[in-house]
Amino acid sequence: MISQQDLQELKFKTLKHFWGYDNFRDSQEAIIDAVINEKDTLVLLPTGAGKSLCYQLPALLKEGTCLIISPLLALMKDQVNHLKSRGIEAEYLSSELDEYDAEGIYDRCKDGLTKMLYISPERLTNKQFLQNIEEIQMSFIAVDEAHCISEWGQDFRPSYQNIKDFRLNHPKIPCLALTATATSKVLEEIKIKLELKDPQVFQKSFRRENIRIFTEEISDKFQRVFDILKFTNESGIIYVRTRKEAEQLSEYLRKNKLNNVDFFHAGLTTKEKNTRQNIWNNSDNNVLISTNAFGMGIDKDNVRFVIHYSPAPSIENYYQEIGRSGRDGKESFAFLLWNKQEILNFDQILKNQIPNKSEFLKIINYLYSIFQVAEFELPEKVFQLNSVGIQNFTKLSNAKIKNVLNFLHNQEIIYFNENKSLSSLQLLMQADEIDQLPQKDAYFIELMLRTISGITTHKVMFSEQQVSSKIGVDIHLIKERLKELQQKGYVEYIDGALSSIKFLKPRDERVINSAYWKLFEHIQKSKIQKWEEMKFYIEDHQYCKMKLILAYFGEKNSKNCGQCSVCEKNKHSIFGKNISDQITNILGKKPSTIEELSIQLSYHSKENILENLIFLLDSGKVKMLNFRTYALA
Repeated sequence: MISQQDLQELKFKTLKHFWGYDNFRDSQEAIIDAVINEKDTLVLLPTGAGKSLCYQLPALLKEGTCLIISPLLALMKDQVNHLKSRGIEAEYLSSELDEYDAEGIYDRCKDGLTKMLYISPERLTNKQFLQNIEEIQMSFIAVDEAHCISEWGQDFRPSYQNIKDFRLNHPKIPCLALTATATSKVLEEIKIKLELKDPQVFQKSFRRENIRIFTEEISDKFQRVFDILKFTNESGIIYVRTRKEAEQLSEYLRKNKLNNVDFFHAGLTTKEKNTRQNIWNNSDNNVLISTNAFGMGIDKDNVRFVIHYSPAPSIENYYQEIGRSGRDGKESFAFLLWNKQEILNFDQILKNQIPNKSEFLKIINYLYSIFQVAEFELPEKVFQLNSVGIQNFTKLSNAKIKNVLNFLHNQEIIYFNENKSLSSLQLLMQADEIDQLPQKDAYFIELMLRTISGITTHKVMFSEQQVSSKIGVDIHLIKERLKELQQKGYVEYIDGALSSIKFLKPRDERVINSAYWKLFEHIQKSKIQKWEEMKFYIEDHQYCKMKLILAYFGEKNSKNCGQCSVCEKNKHSIFGKNISDQITNILGKKPSTIEELSIQLSYHSKENILENLIFLLDSGKVKMLNFRTYALA
């Protein structure tokens, strides 16, 4: 048995060896001690406070394998890649791995080699997993993004309810639950639904002293983003609503000679996403313009600013996204750009993407009928999904269809994949049966066997581009031939460039008509309520922005931050700060607009700059070059 003193030493040696740090942050050490001492633990730490270390480090110190339950495959992959790059044995299980790969992972856990095993909550009902876990020594269970267990959490996932039953079968295994965004109501629900026994609760204030928040009503957002980026040479993220906006803003900034900018969204291939993320991760001044597809699990501490080109859909989302800046504790900035017309548009978009009950059922019934799924049947195949076909049949907007498909995906009724990925191919016949096929088909299958190894035994992920380069046949032709072979039942082929769905639960009309519709309706109402709260936050000019966030998360009677756009405005309206000398210094170098002066004066309020400019104009020290630009007289 290791002594407490030795354990303390080992803790700091492990921190230094694998993470390069000499000391823990905030309550990290106390949380790690609670986990090592096998206490059920509930942790609420804001984004960027180092939650993952709270289970990763004790996993290395304790005997056995730590089971980490996480809601997103992308997040699991990201964490495992980070750990492996530090020389730590970690693995993840996902439906894209075949049985052979999964068995290899289980064997390394049984041998005690793998210290951390990441799984999705759905895996807890998988027979193969449940059989194997009996032979694996578990050190403890870590539930990441634990707010997903709550119906009031922003990302409710019903499969998180599986954790409770799993824990009942392993009553002696302690549990650590972690979240970055939870109201007091959600925290209570986490305790109850995970059956945490007398948990040690660690809750850090949501206040981020080093982030200065600015909300700005503005019509020309492209120009405003350009003005901000022109005077900074540091790393940042710009969040936009759509892929099109990400691409257009990137193009505009590049045309204006800002070459450290790129876009990132779910429509890129995995290779493109990884390349862009790696460039950004390893840069001190690269800026990524992204949809909310980017950010989960990122571990970059020198992000100096986050710009919301459009408002986030909820305060939870907004707080999580601005929390990706300033993780090193240094001064950072969060900008939210908005205008009244855009907010009215978002109101309309939200209403237009919510189907009524008959539309909801129409979309689901189309999916079952087009793929010929009978009542209580569960097909094993993955189906290609033609979204234009759904629109033509249902006569409903793409937004409504997308909303229902995402709901079905989040409730694990279907697996909906709309991301570009590698394609997959598996031969559905014995190799010795190929000779009996028509010559044209037999020849093409032989060609595939020589080009893509392993398709006789299991599903293999591959790139048509690489196959095209090897055999000198056009990609379009390869896809057409594979689809023909699929229709004849010779192969199973999934085109990675198209959307696809896999049914995860048998068709059950009664449940869809009642329980699923009620849950869908509840989630839509919650979405609208969260947007209304966000709208108040955006449009309010009276209350400190940080104080509003803290109040939302249940921190009442907090002090004003003294540095957000509202606090700055109130300060200057009371004191009318004299910044004439600073303005003349800047104009001495180059004529500037009020926006440019505001940025160079650490985002000083425009009202106060204008007051000082009027004084300087009256005294003849400054002149106007045009209706926007000022210069020294």
